[in-house]
Amino acid sequence: MIYIHIPFCKQACHYCDFHFSTSMKYKDEMVESLLKEIDLRTQYLQDKTIHSVYFGGGTPSLLDSSEINRIMDRIAKHYAIESDAEITLEANPDDLTKDKVNQLKQTSINRFSIGIQSFFQEDLQWMNRAHNAQEARSSIMRVQDAGFENITCDLIYGFPLLSDLKWTTNMQSLVELAVPHISSYAMTVEKKTALDHLINNGKTPALDEQQSAHQMLMLIETLTAAGYEQYEISNFAKPDRLAKHNSNYWKGKQYLGIGPSAHSYNGHSRSWNIANNAQYLQCIQKNELPLETEKLTVNDRYNEYIMTSLRTKWGINLQTVAEEYGSDSLKELLKNIEPYLNNKEVVLEGDKIITLTDAGKLLADQIASALFIVD
Repeated sequence: MIYIHIPFCKQACHYCDFHFSTSMKYKDEMVESLLKEIDLRTQYLQDKTIHSVYFGGGTPSLLDSSEINRIMDRIAKHYAIESDAEITLEANPDDLTKDKVNQLKQTSINRFSIGIQSFFQEDLQWMNRAHNAQEARSSIMRVQDAGFENITCDLIYGFPLLSDLKWTTNMQSLVELAVPHISSYAMTVEKKTALDHLINNGKTPALDEQQSAHQMLMLIETLTAAGYEQYEISNFAKPDRLAKHNSNYWKGKQYLGIGPSAHSYNGHSRSWNIANNAQYLQCIQKNELPLETEKLTVNDRYNEYIMTSLRTKWGINLQTVAEEYGSDSLKELLKNIEPYLNNKEVVLEGDKIITLTDAGKLLADQIASALFIVD
């Protein structure tokens, strides 16, 4: 699978710490460099069959259809793209005009990830989102009217303006619009973001962990009752609508990341591109790869397996732990998991699979870190 990072946004959301620039000055050069990096890294993936391509960012919906086609053509030059491959475009609602959606029908994009976040205008203004409440709803309907059925939408919970009533309305809005996949995340405060600055200066209230936990449980209850399966802590899907791309991340599949700040993983090492547009462009123009690489130890790979698999419905497979990481790792895992079994925060299914309970999902990071093996 291949991830393409498009490092441009119209404006900066207050909570976001992803790599992007609000200047489009070098957009044309960036597209050319993305194409060149694809050429430079053709040997990275052992499997030359591509099951998914994900345009993320940033705001990939700022690309026009010809730019998307050029990138996909360059991928197809080096790889065999499956006929039913999932090709996802992250999009802001304000970009999805009727003309833009019609243009995108001339590309291989077959799945949209729409950053709704909230259907309430005051929430969107507080987040400094580029779209308004009307565009939040109309963008979904516009994509559906154009014949795109494979859609996921993002919602955020756990921030000061979000009452339980508003949260219920946000969730029910997506259910009523028949959106088949929903990704939902608790608001977090990342260092050096505008939200961090606002809280530190007393201009907005601090986040409430109890509110986040309560609204996460509301999320699970509401979407499960509406026929969605929670197959990963933050992701819910109707039958046959699980995200191929993200599911493969959580299953530890290899992937290639293209673009500034993009990460890649080949099973034995992890690499990441520099998070600086100017330096990225300079390096690629000189046929140099602007990346750092970390070789993963057995314990690194074990810890990553624990962290990702525990978040999913597939859970931690004890046989996989024994075969891939050794009997000592399995013994350590069974010892460390015991308190969470006793507290009913995890369950051991058929002595083979460890999964989180709803109570455990509130403590996922804490439980995973307690299971890590430290060199």
